[in-house]
Amino acid sequence: MIIDCHAHVFQHWAGACGHPSGEIHRQYMQKVQTRTSARIFRARDGADFSGALLFDGIDNSWAGLKEQNFRVGKYGRLDFTIDGEDYHSQYMPVGMQEIVAPPELMLANMEIAGVDHTILQTGWGYGAMNDYNAFAQNQYPDKFTALLNVDEARAFTDENMAEFDRAHKKLGLKGVYFALDAFARYGFDVSFDDPRYDPFWNKINDAGLPVFFEISAVPNYDVKSYIANLVKLHGLMDRYANIRWILVMGPPVGFFGSTGQWNFPDEVLAAYKHDSLLIEVMFPITWGGKWDYPYPQAQTLIHGMRDLFGSSKLIWGSDAPNVERFCTYKQCLDYVRIYCDFLSPTEKDAILGENLREALSIAKSA
Repeated sequence: MIIDCHAHVFQHWAGACGHPSGEIHRQYMQKVQTRTSARIFRARDGADFSGALLFDGIDNSWAGLKEQNFRVGKYGRLDFTIDGEDYHSQYMPVGMQEIVAPPELMLANMEIAGVDHTILQTGWGYGAMNDYNAFAQNQYPDKFTALLNVDEARAFTDENMAEFDRAHKKLGLKGVYFALDAFARYGFDVSFDDPRYDPFWNKINDAGLPVFFEISAVPNYDVKSYIANLVKLHGLMDRYANIRWILVMGPPVGFFGSTGQWNFPDEVLAAYKHDSLLIEVMFPITWGGKWDYPYPQAQTLIHGMRDLFGSSKLIWGSDAPNVERFCTYKQCLDYVRIYCDFLSPTEKDAILGENLREALSIAKSA
């Protein structure tokens, strides 16, 4: 059984997508683009730029976002204008004429690639996803397991605790997505391991829900910030034994694998080896614009992860539909399924589905 641990469905991005306003949604989208691995180019001549155009380069919070007429375009592009010049971020695949991804788009991808089940993750750039993720899961319960989102930097408030209860108990969402980049909205004024969060983490622990945890290197977006956040996560993993944690996006290659081999500091390796942690295997979404399919560099890094952690800790994910800006959905699976020939058939089965199926108690497909 093949399970994709990381994919998305979403409403048309031109709208609020569940947020209180379209403007709040726009700011979340713009913040994501400040450090995207997607190609950003000038419309007039195709010259390449970076997402640094979208913020002041000093303040990493929302306060540092520039007014650049950021907007949702067509053909997978997010657009903005500087001094009369239009720029595009090719964040979604070119074939996405309108930036919208209904459940049936993911189902079609799964059918072509031979994927049996998918975990629908969230993220504020996609929208406030609880209702739409629940819609997709309820429409296709045999195909989707959906996560809930909370306002991470304010998860401990009464309002957000109530939304957690609604998403879990009423909507039936089966896991929690928690990403540190969301703390930028409030100027990184609190840490996720602050004592104020204890009731929130206790609630998840009591419910026995998995937490898909995405560690951005906030607030400074450097290796020191990443390690500090990972050490804090290690502390949570020690405290909350009833939570299964999933490291979204896996280890950052830029920090620990830029030489082509992993080089983890001791405190990083200790956190990654924690018994409660599963690690996403996901390379094309960030490196598919620099490496060519079938990604031999990624294969080498997967080999290293297998040797360090064992195949029982690794789970494959795509980040579809975004990943199709760099490769097809099937290729995103096949670079592991076909080309990682150092993995035994049993190891491939584990990484491509069985580890996650057992952790989340997903029923086997017929």
